[in-house]
Amino acid sequence: MAFRIRPDRPFTAEFRSVAQRQLEHAIHFLDSQPDGPHEAIHDARKKFKRVRALYRLTHSDAKKFRQAENERIRLMAKTLSTVRDATALVETVNYLASEAGSPEEVAALASASKALVDRRDRIASEESDLPAKMAAAAQTCREAIEALHELELDDSPRKTARRLSMAWRKELSRAAADLVACQEGADAEAFHDLRKVGQTYWMHLSLLSDLWPSALKAKQREAKTLVDILGHEHDLSVLTQVVNENPDLFGDSDTLALLIGAIIARQQALRQKAIEQARLVFADDADTEAARIALLWREAASRK
Repeated sequence: MAFRIRPDRPFTAEFRSVAQRQLEHAIHFLDSQPDGPHEAIHDARKKFKRVRALYRLTHSDAKKFRQAENERIRLMAKTLSTVRDATALVETVNYLASEAGSPEEVAALASASKALVDRRDRIASEESDLPAKMAAAAQTCREAIEALHELELDDSPRKTARRLSMAWRKELSRAAADLVACQEGADAEAFHDLRKVGQTYWMHLSLLSDLWPSALKAKQREAKTLVDILGHEHDLSVLTQVVNENPDLFGDSDTLALLIGAIIARQQALRQKAIEQARLVFADDADTEAARIALLWREAASRK
C-alpha cells in the first residue's frame, strides 16, 4: 500500500497503520534477506527513515512518544550502518567516474574505486556479528510496533489540522534557516541539514498527497530532485573525510590530487544546483504553507 495518510479515516488509526506497515516491511527485509544481508539493511534503513519522518507529525501533542520512538529507531538503524556506509563510498566514486573529464581522472577514480571495494570487503569480513545485529534490529521493530498501540491522539478535524499545521511550519522553518546557511557558504553540515529536512518534507508530501494530489505530488517530485542532489553532495562530503583520514589508501600523490580535484569540482556544482532547487521547493513561507495544509485537511475530513 502507498505511504500515505487518508483524511477520510481517523488520524490515529491511519498513523498506526502506516507506521506498522513500514516496520513490518523492515522486519521482512531483515529476516528474509531476499537479495542478501547488505541489500536487506539498505532497504530496511529506508523504511526507518519513513517511520521517523511520520513520527515528526506528532511533535505538537505527542512529544514524549515521538522522542522515545525516534530515538529507538535512530539507535537501532545506527547499529546497521557500517557496511552500508562503506558500500555507499564505492557507489560515490563510481558516480564521480561517470562525470570524469579526462582519461587521467578516469584512471584515478578507477584506482580509488578498487581501494574502496577492498576496504568494504575487509569491513564486511570483520563484521562477524552482523546476523545478530539484524536479528536484534528486527526485534526492535516489533517493540516499536507494540509501542504504537499506546499512542492516543485527538482525531477531530480541528485538532488534527492543527497538529499537521504545526509540524509543517516547524519543518519549513528549519528548511528556511538551513537554506540561508547554505547560501552564506556554510560547511558541509549545513547542506547535510538541508538534505535531512528535504527528505522529511518529501515524505510528508507523500503522506498527505491525498489532500491535493495534483499539487502535492508535483511538489513531491521537486523535493525528490532536491534530495537526490543533496544525497550526492553528502556522499562526497563523507568521501572527503575518508580521503583525509586515509590518504595512503588511494595511491600516489598524483592519483590523490586527481581524486580530490574531482570531488571538489563536482561538490561545488552540486551545492549550487541544490541551492537553486531548494529555492524552488521552499518558495512559500512556512506560515502560508502550514495554513494551507490545515485548511486542506479540514475540508477533506469534513467530506467523510
